[in-house]
Amino acid sequence: MPAESSKRPWEDRVGEVSGRIEEELRRVVKYINDEVVPEVRKNGSDALRAAATEMQRLADYIDSRKGSAPPPRPPKDVPKP
Repeated sequence: MPAESSKRPWEDRVGEVSGRIEEELRRVVKYINDEVVPEVRKNGSDALRAAATEMQRLADYIDSRKGSAPPPRPPKDVPKP
């Protein structure tokens, strides 16, 4: 019996998900290389904010895919303890 036909459905699903994760990571790395790095060289603080925004979007996407809501963000005007 060939190895492919002996796979379980969950193994196929894990393979699909890992492929999607790899695609997303490649996209984020490309974004960082193409958009963030040049901005850091020009204006570091603005580039870090752009990277943080993109990373927040990626985290929200990952949370939405696993069925959980992202944790609430603290208000910007409240100092951290």
